[in-house]
Amino acid sequence: MIRVCVAGVTGWTGRAIAAAVEAASDLELVAGVSRSDPASYSSVSEALEAVSADVLVDFTHAAVVRGNVLAALERSVNVVVGSSGLSAANYDVSLTGALLLRSAGDAARHLDAWEVIDYANAGKPDAPSGTAQELAERLDGVRPPALRVPIDEILGAREARGATIAGTQVHSLRLPSFVVSTEVVFAAEGERLSIRHDAGETPAPYVAGTLLAIRAVPNQVGLIRGLDQLLD
Repeated sequence: MIRVCVAGVTGWTGRAIAAAVEAASDLELVAGVSRSDPASYSSVSEALEAVSADVLVDFTHAAVVRGNVLAALERSVNVVVGSSGLSAANYDVSLTGALLLRSAGDAARHLDAWEVIDYANAGKPDAPSGTAQELAERLDGVRPPALRVPIDEILGAREARGATIAGTQVHSLRLPSFVVSTEVVFAAEGERLSIRHDAGETPAPYVAGTLLAIRAVPNQVGLIRGLDQLLD
């Protein structure tokens, strides 16, 4: 039985993760962390001092993730991070999001020009999204994209070409009715390839991926960046 503590347990995704852990026969929800819920622990440190946990699942936000991770590691507790708004520390825990990362990396080995479009609702404060950031950084590990006109040679508003994230141009749209979608468009002469991940309107896509990570992390050593690294 793997004992799990969920930070952000009352959040949009954390609530669904906690329910899935409780429903699983091989997992046990031993604690939840939420600053707004008096029935939960107010901090990760407090929770991990009070209960014995094997894995901390963090679905909070970028401002507190680092402290939560360090609090867990100091107590020899494994960590699964699914929070958004991070840069290199962000780990996407949607299975289909992980397949986006893997497929895009494969495509970048054969197509040398691409850009990323990041869609989210109008109220999402971080831009780009964690998935788009991770995607750009993963592509940078393959090679830099080809640009016909370098960004510093643009005539007009340079911002119109998006932000340069790890060498890739990323365009963040923040509009009503979107949830979270990430698209990478590859292009060659006379043809294009688009790979897109749409998360949908519920946290359901993140549940299966998080449970996979929870079950895998006790057998891992060191830092595993990206759920796709656990898909083999």
